[in-house]
Amino acid sequence: MPRFYCPPPLPLTGSFDLPADAAHHAARVLRLREGDEVEIFDGAGQARTGVLVEIAGKRVVVGELADSTVERESPLRVVLAQGLPSGDKLDWVIQKATELGVSEIQPLATARSVVKLSAERAAKRQEHWQQIAISACEQCGRNVLPTIHPPQDLAKWLAQPRPAEDNKLILLPEGASSLHAQAQPTGAVVLLIGAEGGFTEAESDLALQHGYTPIRMGQRVMRTETAAIAGIAALQMRWGDF
Repeated sequence: MPRFYCPPPLPLTGSFDLPADAAHHAARVLRLREGDEVEIFDGAGQARTGVLVEIAGKRVVVGELADSTVERESPLRVVLAQGLPSGDKLDWVIQKATELGVSEIQPLATARSVVKLSAERAAKRQEHWQQIAISACEQCGRNVLPTIHPPQDLAKWLAQPRPAEDNKLILLPEGASSLHAQAQPTGAVVLLIGAEGGFTEAESDLALQHGYTPIRMGQRVMRTETAAIAGIAALQMRWGDF
């Protein structure tokens, strides 16, 4: 069943006009017709099924609404703190991390990040990344959108306080520990991953000073985008819903 993101609030019953982007996708891209069943969700946990009752020009109306909310969120809250990689690698990471159930994604500018974003470009990229997360939620069935934070400098982000119950992990090839050695988290798990080339010694030392535990995943050095997805999957296997 096609799914469309519609900002809240969603009506409980009756009919609902799809937002412009969703209406265009339904009528022009998917070429749906009146009578087709669809599902809409608000990104905050609510979902409704319905039937397309009118397609006229740019207007697409969903009628016969009924609650279809299903809880698909992982019991484990994962925050991915990802060093900005080159090219469109972060697009891929955000898509797959959303499918894997991550709660938040924090892009970070590090010493070895090739991409340098001005304030204007950063805002545009954040909007682009949020749309990727929306599309991933439409595909995978999640009703809650992950939060995509604006890019930040690593040092400034590390200096921000986090809840005491969070389990803070930094992925390092020379990490002395593994996930199996970590205790069951009582709060969120923050997974910190560097860009291409990893962290500098000064950056990893700074993370350790802020309470991050250095971990490794096997004896192989992964690409940054591989490490992010493998790390989230391992966390979901260890403490989540895999």
